[in-house]
Amino acid sequence: MNRVKNVKKLTDNRFLNLYELDATFRNGSSAPYYVASRRKSIDQLKAITHDNHADGVILYGVHGENRDKVVLVRQFRYPLNGYVYEFPAGLVEPGEDILSAGIREMYEETGLDFKPVDAGSCSRPFFTTIGMTDESCGTVFGYCSGEPTNCHQEGSEDIQVVLADREECRRILREENVAIMCAYMLMHFIASEGDPLKFLNPQGE
Repeated sequence: MNRVKNVKKLTDNRFLNLYELDATFRNGSSAPYYVASRRKSIDQLKAITHDNHADGVILYGVHGENRDKVVLVRQFRYPLNGYVYEFPAGLVEPGEDILSAGIREMYEETGLDFKPVDAGSCSRPFFTTIGMTDESCGTVFGYCSGEPTNCHQEGSEDIQVVLADREECRRILREENVAIMCAYMLMHFIASEGDPLKFLNPQGE
């Protein structure tokens, strides 16, 4: 059943736009429904194409010889007018696959070298805040090396790189603003033993 009839594009911005959908509800009534999207035009909206192509990547990077730290960023976000803890992340550029995007974004945001691992279906795109946006992101898992730096960040970015062990992750979850996707994976990181990425190997090796 097609429950989205007419669509209007309300803004024309570079990274994010607002669309008005003529939505038909389960009881047969209808009303405008507003959706933010990374898509540039109506015919690219996922409500139209039903094609779940990753708009962005989220990077779960493990650091240290003992693989006992996770790479986080503490970033200023204008919707909060404050800082929030997140995983490094970014948009997938046209023609770019998510692994290449992950390596590039990790370097740009943290200065670290990133070696992705094969995560199979765990890296396929999943939706973010689905009540507000059709955005979806793929998660790239891997191992990081090198020393953190912010010298590759854009001037508009206010990002602090954090290499957090399990105790620091517990504190962050108790006390700080945390993006929900990051929070769930921090819970996984805290509960894991040894290599946090071993769950990606079906044999657990």
